[in-house]
Order: sequence, then structure tokens, then C-alpha cells
Amino acid sequence: QVQLVESGGGLVQAGGSLRLSCAASGRTFGTYAMSWFRQAPGKEREFVAAIVIGAGSTKYADSVKGRFTISRDNAKNTVFLQMNSLKPEDTAVYYCAAGGKPFLLRTLRNYDYWGQGTQVTVSS
Repeated sequence: QVQLVESGGGLVQAGGSLRLSCAASGRTFGTYAMSWFRQAPGKEREFVAAIVIGAGSTKYADSVKGRFTISRDNAKNTVFLQMNSLKPEDTAVYYCAAGGKPFLLRTLRNYDYWGQGTQVTVSS
């Protein structure tokens, strides 16, 4: 089992920044990737960003490319999502996920473990 705990959400004005953290514990050895997804009210959960734990390669949704940066601290089993130039449409609950498969990082069902989510609200 892997436990994931997100933190760092909050309320910010448009154009502002937030940094989310996801601390992983438990049987994390062998995890292929860590990712962030988000879900806005009335919408499906969508992929935001992913990082491959071993290689460090990253992937982003087009909607956040150039504004968000995913990174990791392997020693602390923690993944971060730096969010800059935030827009009201970024408002959602952000979830951290562990698992993933090569070439299928955007697919929700490939992730075995999920955090409880953290609310991000961007006011206009």
C-alpha cells in the first residue's frame, strides 16, 4: 500500500502562484510515476502533469504547459506542483496519484493510489 497526502492548496487571485506538495509513504518502491490530476465541479477528473520517478521525465496537459512545473524529491518521497500565472479555470480539487504506465501517463485507471485531494480556488 502507498499513502499519499497532498498539501498547499488555497485561495489565490488570478495571476498568482501556489505550490502543491504530495508526500508518499508505504511501499513506494517500484512506483513508475507520480502525477497530478484535477477535478472541477461538474466535470470529470483530468490529467494535469506527471513525472517519471526514475528518469525524471515530465508530461503536461496543454492547458497548463508553460505555467505549471512538476518536480520531485526522491529522498523525501515527495512530488511538487508549482503553479504560476493561475487562472480562474484552474479552480479545482487537485489530486496526487501514484502508479502510471509508460506512454499512458494521462490515463486515470492506470494509477493505483490516490490522495484525498486539496482545493485550489483562483478568484478573478
